[in-house]
Amino acid sequence: MNQSTLPISGIILAGGEGRRMGGQDKGWVEYQGRPLIECVLERLAPQVSELLINANRNQEAYQALGYPVVSDLESGFQGPLMGILTGLQTASQPWVLFAPCDGPFLSADLAQKLYLAAEASGKPIAVASDGQRLQPVVVLIKKELLTALKTAMQKGERKPDRWYASQGMVEVEFAATSLRNFNRPEEIKD
Repeated sequence: MNQSTLPISGIILAGGEGRRMGGQDKGWVEYQGRPLIECVLERLAPQVSELLINANRNQEAYQALGYPVVSDLESGFQGPLMGILTGLQTASQPWVLFAPCDGPFLSADLAQKLYLAAEASGKPIAVASDGQRLQPVVVLIKKELLTALKTAMQKGERKPDRWYASQGMVEVEFAATSLRNFNRPEEIKD
């Protein structure tokens, strides 16, 4: 199965405040001499039919990478569910794969494994797990859940894992190293 022919849009979530990173835009933090966003693009682009970047600042810099950039539907750094809502609304494919801009080690078969698990289980959400805990921003969601997410957010929902559970999800285990991301400056010194 050629991954890029899967009916999946990819959205890189780069819209956060980066509080634990000292307020830096994490996509532009360098790892091994390259911005994290470039590492993630390199991993994700071959796996999806279309790729977009969700960013709420430095939009011109992100656009220069050659992919469409979409800002959150509502301003104010409202968390990953707002980026997910924006992605579901913007994506053209029936499935939408989300990944964080600070996760440069994503598995080369991320999209395929999540898609096959979702299809086999009949669940509309497939979320990555390291075997011990969910990685809620590494997730494949059926686009048809857009209205359900809008409704949940209007009612105040902001926790991805709780919303996923309410919709029906399947956990898909990946090596912990492939799900590693950077939250603090000292973590990047590898």
